[in-house]
Amino acid sequence: MEQDTFGFILHPVNIRQDVGRKVPILAKLFNEQQLTFLSRFAPPLYLSQIEGVTSVYDQNKVTGWFVACPYTPEAMLSLPVPEVYNKLVACGKKAEKLGAKVLGLGAFAAVVGDAGKTIAERLDIPVTTGDSYTVYVAVDAAKEAARMMNIDIPNSTFAVVGATGAIGGACAEILAKEVGKLILVGRRDDAVQERVERCQGYLADVEGSTSMDKIYNADVVITVTSAVHAIIEPQHLKPGAVVLDVARPRDVSRLVEEQRDDVLVIEGGMVEVPGDVNFNFNFGFPEGKAFACMAETMALALDKRYESYTIGKELTLEQIMTIGEVCTRHGFKLSGFRSFEQAVSVEHIDGVRERAARNLRHWSPVASS
Repeated sequence: MEQDTFGFILHPVNIRQDVGRKVPILAKLFNEQQLTFLSRFAPPLYLSQIEGVTSVYDQNKVTGWFVACPYTPEAMLSLPVPEVYNKLVACGKKAEKLGAKVLGLGAFAAVVGDAGKTIAERLDIPVTTGDSYTVYVAVDAAKEAARMMNIDIPNSTFAVVGATGAIGGACAEILAKEVGKLILVGRRDDAVQERVERCQGYLADVEGSTSMDKIYNADVVITVTSAVHAIIEPQHLKPGAVVLDVARPRDVSRLVEEQRDDVLVIEGGMVEVPGDVNFNFNFGFPEGKAFACMAETMALALDKRYESYTIGKELTLEQIMTIGEVCTRHGFKLSGFRSFEQAVSVEHIDGVRERAARNLRHWSPVASS
């Protein structure tokens, strides 16, 4: 019987650190600027074979491959889009030759240009950005973290930064039905107001803004922008706030970790992969754990859904719920939290909650304008 397979494109975010994972000598010989320049001329790079992904539903096993696109986020945003497309298509062709039957686009590879449509048109295998399951897991992780911080979700204020994008917009539309107040933040006022209108008429009182200062009143913040530098600083958050950072590179400044021990910052939710999985490559997660976008690609292969499941700038709630059901059936699930590359323990969350309770005695909300 023919085996089910997948490929997944990674790319460097912190180029010295990420290049060092695969080719340590290059990270020692060249500085960040030199590596960024040289990467423009590098071919797609085979990283590893992924083994052991096994469905708990029907015991189907899939094999996959990591292929690296050498471009950093800054390069993908600054280079001509056709040049970036060519490199990503070359990565896809490499995955095809390895035997992949579906291709996942990681991080900025899923954002550039038309979010996977052109890549899919130019390959012989289907493509997915993984954004549908990313939304599913992000909302699940945000609500679980809120519960652990004793936040009453139906009476709370949630904020979505990057609410005009595909992932942020879909998160906003789901949360509008479940939370008391929803603050949507984006760069363009017209796009923000359009998203506000799509979220109105449900449980949440919805407002939009182009100012990051608006999130200061939020109990929970989901941030998922395409910024290449941090945009959320210590002064933007109230004591006890939960911040779910889905963006890569991260949206939350390191200063938040250093200065605000009364807020809980977590990455976009780790997913436990079913089976005795071996990625044969360290992409920064604990053994057996993956990003949600990776999990979507694996789940499509396990389910034999060889289709371009999530591409383009718009997501539907139906496709988000459907891939959530598919992933759950095969055994993928939310599995713990990480913050700035470190595991988040229950004890850490308890400490944040206690410090926030003390600091909230002296905290004043910002008046709405």
